[in-house]
Amino acid sequence: MAISLMASLTSPLPPSSPLSSDKTHRNPNLVASNSPSCSVQLPFDSKPKSPIELSNPLAVPKWRTKVSFFPSFLKKKGKSKDEIKQELFEAIAPLDRGAEATIEDQERIEQIVRELEAANSIKEPLKSDLLNGKWELIYTTSSSILQSKRPKILRPSGKIYQAINADTLRAQNMETWPYFNQVTADLTPLNPRKVAVKFDTFKILGLIPIKAPDTARGELEITYLDEEIRISRGDKGNLFILKMADPSYRVPL
Repeated sequence: MAISLMASLTSPLPPSSPLSSDKTHRNPNLVASNSPSCSVQLPFDSKPKSPIELSNPLAVPKWRTKVSFFPSFLKKKGKSKDEIKQELFEAIAPLDRGAEATIEDQERIEQIVRELEAANSIKEPLKSDLLNGKWELIYTTSSSILQSKRPKILRPSGKIYQAINADTLRAQNMETWPYFNQVTADLTPLNPRKVAVKFDTFKILGLIPIKAPDTARGELEITYLDEEIRISRGDKGNLFILKMADPSYRVPL
């Protein structure tokens, strides 16, 4: 049985009351001093003070209490990458790699994945050592891998792995129980995060080698990468989420 590559975010201050330097008879709130040497005018509020203002001279005017010096969006702290990943793991856990996922489940996973992709800090994953090693497939939308149309007893029940070595541009897919099928492939970079995939040899039951047909091709784009998780998208629109299993694993040449 052939395995498809997992390719596939002011409150205006009220104007100050104007102070007039002359014609104080026009403003009952300004009172002139009786001193012949000066004519200092002092402002007084003609409006009676409330009991709160009288008892607390430092009471802040109501308009000041509504002023925020920080925009509301700065007060909302976004989720960290670790928090998004934990949310993703919890959403995936009961879905049997995606075989038991409903449309609603798939939509939720897609939303979380997009959050994580937006936080991706490794823009050129094909140049990163974090890409190398054996990765365990924990979720996919690929029906050819999940065999979701088969009775559960006939689906792959063991772990499924994908290994990549960026330095040799080799990849390998491996099923475990009950089929132990494998396939190796050559990778050709199309850009710093996308490769063309050309399968070369299938191994049925892990033992019987069969040369792959020339049509066994695909593409794989790595949209998120860190030391723990890798997210890829294939040329057929499928989503693949993998978790690092063995960073030291090497793909056979």
